[in-house]
Amino acid sequence: MVLSVLLNLIYPPPPSVVITAMSVVSFLSLSHAGWMEIRGKNMQYSKMKDAQKNIIDDDTKKKKDVQNTKKGKVVPSKVGMTVLYAPAFLVGLSSFILFPLGDFRFNLLRSAVTAHFFKRVFEVLFVHKFSGWMDVETMTTISLSYSTFSAIAIYNQHLMQSLPEPAIDLKYIGIPMFLVGICGNFYHHYLLSKLRTKGDKQYKIPQGGLFSLVICPHYLFEILGFFGISCISQTLYAFSFTMGSTFYLMGRSYATRKWYESKFEDFPKDVKALIPYIF
Repeated sequence: MVLSVLLNLIYPPPPSVVITAMSVVSFLSLSHAGWMEIRGKNMQYSKMKDAQKNIIDDDTKKKKDVQNTKKGKVVPSKVGMTVLYAPAFLVGLSSFILFPLGDFRFNLLRSAVTAHFFKRVFEVLFVHKFSGWMDVETMTTISLSYSTFSAIAIYNQHLMQSLPEPAIDLKYIGIPMFLVGICGNFYHHYLLSKLRTKGDKQYKIPQGGLFSLVICPHYLFEILGFFGISCISQTLYAFSFTMGSTFYLMGRSYATRKWYESKFEDFPKDVKALIPYIF
């Protein structure tokens, strides 16, 4: 019964062992990363990194101390975050040159993927405020993950153009889902950017939007955006990456809430991690 429903929702696996294998690898690796977040082994690119490593955050000493701690294998956070997303955006952009023609679903998918990572790069350059440093190893790992997703998702969709479409068409559900996700994510990133004025390095409890209900509404909308991409794509790979990302962001939001609880005695107990009133 379940298999029958799935076959009506997704394309059959592509004639590529590599893409099928990457569907499994993406799901397992991202899910494992989420479990590591819950266990306190956080990816080294956020406030939780500084808390774990006790890196000094003084302008005159920070660079020297971080470089001594990491033996020079760090870059400024703004540079690192740009490298995280720019290659994936360029992969999406280049697909319009490599595959100038395509059906409606294929063009929707690559447009959504490209728009998703363009928004990320735009936020890094013009919205987010940075004061720390990022591990080169972490930067490389995440950048490869995103650019691989962009490349495989688009190429996989290109292969699907020759196959009959799934019996149940989800792309018209995926379009508004993706738009709500990308807009909601941007809005809450904007609210986060307003927490600290220039020169202010103190963390604060976020306010506004859905922050009164969950500490990571930006992750919630990111998940919604990825589900929108999956519904537009309706491929095994897209859904596998989305489910893996969901489990990762669940772990990340759990760790984030735990961090806020440890830093703020007045942190509201009724504010959940990711899903209002539930988790």
